[in-house]
Amino acid sequence: MEIRVPYKNLKQVEMTTLAEQEYPEAQPKAQAHMQECSLITLVLCCTVAAGVQFGWALQLSLLTPYIQTLGIGHKFSSIIWLCGPITGFVVQPCVGIWSDRCCSKYGRRRPFIFAGSLLISIAVIFIGFSVDIGYLIGDTKEHCSTFKGTRIRAAIVFTIGFWVLDLANNIVQGPARALLADLAGPHQLNVANAIFCSWTAVGNVLGFLAGSYGNWHSLFPFLTSRACCEACGNLKAAFLVAVIFLSLCTLVTLCFAKEVALVSKQHHRLLGSAPLLDEAGELKKKSDFETEDTPITIATAEEDEVETFNASPRAILVNVVTSIRHLPMGMHSVLIVMALTWFSWFPFFLFDTDWMGREVYHGNPEGNAAEMHAYDQGVREGAFGLLLNSIVLGISSFLIEPMSERIGSRLVWALGNLMLFACMAATAMITLISVKQSGEQSMLAIKNASLVIFAILGLPLAMTSIVPFSITAELTADTGGGQGLAMGVLNLAVVVPQMVVSLGAGPWDALFGGGNAPAFILASLSALAAGVYAALKLPKPSNTCYKPAALHCG
Repeated sequence: MEIRVPYKNLKQVEMTTLAEQEYPEAQPKAQAHMQECSLITLVLCCTVAAGVQFGWALQLSLLTPYIQTLGIGHKFSSIIWLCGPITGFVVQPCVGIWSDRCCSKYGRRRPFIFAGSLLISIAVIFIGFSVDIGYLIGDTKEHCSTFKGTRIRAAIVFTIGFWVLDLANNIVQGPARALLADLAGPHQLNVANAIFCSWTAVGNVLGFLAGSYGNWHSLFPFLTSRACCEACGNLKAAFLVAVIFLSLCTLVTLCFAKEVALVSKQHHRLLGSAPLLDEAGELKKKSDFETEDTPITIATAEEDEVETFNASPRAILVNVVTSIRHLPMGMHSVLIVMALTWFSWFPFFLFDTDWMGREVYHGNPEGNAAEMHAYDQGVREGAFGLLLNSIVLGISSFLIEPMSERIGSRLVWALGNLMLFACMAATAMITLISVKQSGEQSMLAIKNASLVIFAILGLPLAMTSIVPFSITAELTADTGGGQGLAMGVLNLAVVVPQMVVSLGAGPWDALFGGGNAPAFILASLSALAAGVYAALKLPKPSNTCYKPAALHCG
């Protein structure tokens, strides 16, 4: 007989598997690990979240506009973002399982965090210096202020760096959260998650603030060159600051996160089971292990003989996909609402700053000097709007739990989608009004209204980042270890819409003149459908399990 518990909640139970007669050398470490971490240790161990999110915020605010300055058309710019959902679907679950089984003497999570952070730094340097590299390997020698064509070599270098950056982000994020779960005691999980989300918010605010600052090229004039003008110099400097900030955050996490190295002969047992026999050979009682945070499921040895664990990417993905038909009742409705919701959010994440530069500020990244200046100013203003969005997101995330307890999760999620519908529809209206207006006062009002929409969207984004995961956790609470698998399936409802939008948003916009309004209109309709479906079809779980699960991390 074997006892099965969620790995992230193994604390004292985890240590009982290290029997003294089998692994006496592990006992001192085991006893130390049984103590709960101090609050300051948890705070320091989460700093890597701020470093990763700083770079992600810059990526969201600057990279779609920047690729267009290299001569890549608007209709193709969204395809570059295709890597994000692909790596999110493939890399995160695989890296999570591989880190569970890592037997490095430095711990299970820290090697992945270090490798991912190093890869992020390399990718960011490639992105920032893509124009200079392209210049060296054969792009035009014409000055960047006058050349309006395509820099194909710089675009290739940029795309490679962009895809590597998305890959590296996904390598770090999973182990960073798992590390926090490993170190937090059974009664510290909510506090630890709040700390992690707080660092995420800090990274968001600092990243969008850096993206909205337009004088980096003045502070670091040596970063501009014949191939790299002001916009390029600003991006290059902001990303170099991101590398330094990430390096410091990663160093703090690696130094203060004291992991217990996994004994190589024990990794299969630690992943999901612990023997039920005590040292005297007597069968232990289920109550000896069961705690408030560790649901228990009993499996016979005969069942485990048939069960094998395959950590290959193909096996992991097949397991996630095929499990859809075995989901608990109500989960299919959750998946539908989640997919419709992300059909709405992803166009905004792709084109938010580009929309500010084009439709609100009437700029053009491939136009004359005045149009390029207006576009850059709009992009920076869009980054400031995302800064406001992050502040509202961080504050409103603490309101989701009482709202769910008061009116129910179904209505909270439906309300969030209806708010998203209203805001995305408002962007289309602003686009139409902006085209017809030319007065200074009118344009100022339009710009301010755009910033208000950016800020308001922080509230429905908080609902999207918390409520679906709370509902999923409650619907799968009685399935034992199936919660993790259900979360993996829920991730499908996020990445599939992102893939569709990445492939189709640019060409769709091109059919109607190349602006961003067509994609935003489709996003508003999808949000409306999600809100109506959520109000009518979502199950009615109890209102007792709503703890903020996450903030938006890309």
